[in-house]
Amino acid sequence: MKKTALILGSDSDLPIAEKAISVLKKLEMPYEAHIMSAHRTPERTAAFASSARDEGFGVIIAFAGKAAHLAGVIAAQTCLPVIGVPIKSPDLGGMDALLSTVQMPSGIPVATVAIDGGANAAWLAARILALGEPELAGRLAHEKELMAEAVAEKDRKLNS
Repeated sequence: MKKTALILGSDSDLPIAEKAISVLKKLEMPYEAHIMSAHRTPERTAAFASSARDEGFGVIIAFAGKAAHLAGVIAAQTCLPVIGVPIKSPDLGGMDALLSTVQMPSGIPVATVAIDGGANAAWLAARILALGEPELAGRLAHEKELMAEAVAEKDRKLNS
């Protein structure tokens, strides 16, 4: 199975990345996590992104707040799917990161999840990789069934 890369712009992004890691572990998906900066380590970030496919990655999740250029810088250096996770900051509540992540130029797409949406980024990565991984697709289908059962149980409790 292809690996998922989690690239954090800062160690302060770790609490949100941990939500993604939890989902990846639940789905038994291999991953690597690294801290890289679009601004402070641009050469290292570009080198990682341009070699990611050869290193066995199938999707990259980038976590960044404020200017949030990380996902775009990575997407410019690879043809792999890139998922951006805008991180909430005290300054603008994450809207700055959201807009920086979602407003990419044509031809350099970044799939973007909600502000602090680390878990959904991992679920999306799983859906992307499941296109070529029947076992992962089965685990996803099972998790969807469990989610539906949990909602049905809550409904039963509400109406009993």
